[in-house]
Amino acid sequence: MELTIQTFIIVCPLLFLAGMVDAIGGGGGLISLPAYLLAGLPPHAAVATNKMSSPFGTALATYRFARNHLINVKLAVPSIFAAVAGSFIGSHISLLVPEKVMAYVLVIILPLSAFLVLNKKLFNDSGAEEVTLDGRTYVTAVAAAFIIGGYDGFYGPGTGTFLIIAFTIFAKLSIKTANAQAKVINLTTNVTSLIIFLLNGQVLIPLGLAAAACNMLGGYIGAGLVMKNGAKVAKPSILLVLALLAFKIIGNGNI
Repeated sequence: MELTIQTFIIVCPLLFLAGMVDAIGGGGGLISLPAYLLAGLPPHAAVATNKMSSPFGTALATYRFARNHLINVKLAVPSIFAAVAGSFIGSHISLLVPEKVMAYVLVIILPLSAFLVLNKKLFNDSGAEEVTLDGRTYVTAVAAAFIIGGYDGFYGPGTGTFLIIAFTIFAKLSIKTANAQAKVINLTTNVTSLIIFLLNGQVLIPLGLAAAACNMLGGYIGAGLVMKNGAKVAKPSILLVLALLAFKIIGNGNI
């Protein structure tokens, strides 16, 4: 595919917003992936290139959470191994799926994400700030890393949100703490799937690198916002992401 100035003008500002939203409450992929599709990339190239831009912003947000001592290393280690396995499997499945099927996945993700985010009993900020290393927490982390990691390798949008919800529901963590643990998993799945897509020649590297710079800046700003405002900033941001995805689906008559 030939890259034009218009492609960069469409993708880069939206990737900045995606990085900020992803750092705040997860779900940045619900902005970044449609951005690539809006710029004219076919589904497989869009998914693959999105994996190049995503790790940079996620890595910067993860660094900020780690610097503020919000990441529990003992919980993160088994999560990383599970995330690699899940993402590896999901990425290979993605390469085998026809592009038309990939487009229909968007239609499924939107109502599922909306239900999870709008249900206040599922998504709340009443959990603990400190991580309790018991069996429930480890099972939650490993299962979420493998299952949601597989989804991230396959497609991606909403991964951060799904991880945060898993930690707040099953591990009873606060949104801020859950977000920090989710970032470690999300970074791992992004890097794993990026390697797979690079080896299969699906990534548009110049566009991915430019988008990555914008995503990093958005992620840095977003990570600072979540530490100050928590759920008050995260929830509206996720709802905005879902609304943008809805407009994308409605506007694309072939989905």
